Amino acid sequence: MTAIFKREFSAYFKNPIGWVFLAIFWLFCGWGLFILVSAGYNMISYVFSNMIIVLLIGIPVLTMRLMSEEIRMKTDQALLTAPVSLSGIVWGKFLAALALFGVGMAMTVVDFIILSSFASPQVSIFVGNLIGLALMGGAFIAIGLFISTMTQSQLAAAILSFAVILFFYMLDGFASYAPWGWAVDLLTSISFFSRYNEFTNGILDYGNIIFFASVIFIFNFLSVRVLERRRWS
Repeated sequence: MTAIFKREFSAYFKNPIGWVFLAIFWLFCGWGLFILVSAGYNMISYVFSNMIIVLLIGIPVLTMRLMSEEIRMKTDQALLTAPVSLSGIVWGKFLAALALFGVGMAMTVVDFIILSSFASPQVSIFVGNLIGLALMGGAFIAIGLFISTMTQSQLAAAILSFAVILFFYMLDGFASYAPWGWAVDLLTSISFFSRYNEFTNGILDYGNIIFFASVIFIFNFLSVRVLERRRWS
């Protein structure tokens, strides 16, 4: 798994994808900070509220090549027959993407330090936002990786990942139109955005942490199953 992680993480900086993702991430971090400083506010949550756009645009870019490029270049069979477990392949690729996501998130620490120089720091709010963004980003990366295992087209992987992330983002809106109470409860319970909102208010609910962690494990498990089927096909 370590070899896969190093290979994938370094690959992000050998082609434009990693730099494009960081540019998108840091652009919105900087824009949010500029607006807050200009208005004289110290609400770090505003910076994180813009991150949903990064997730919608950036995550599909980040994950589209993880397996689809291997399939297109016909290197997937060599990878699948290498002396490494399928779970090691999936988790190595997942952690590489998550590590780059973490590099992007480091800019929010800079924003927090700058805002803290103007007023009392909102430490609990910042930590809640940071944990929430990391968990939701990890969940969407796992979804994007799963989609990437099913196609050799990076463009198709990016578009499908965008559609799925947008779907989960809009679940609260779907719930408001649901005609049955059980449907409302179901859609609300799997809504990513409503759970993320609790983190933005500094609320560390273990149920929300378990929810996002479960999504990560479920989709990585599904990715392993897809690779297993591809190995024997």
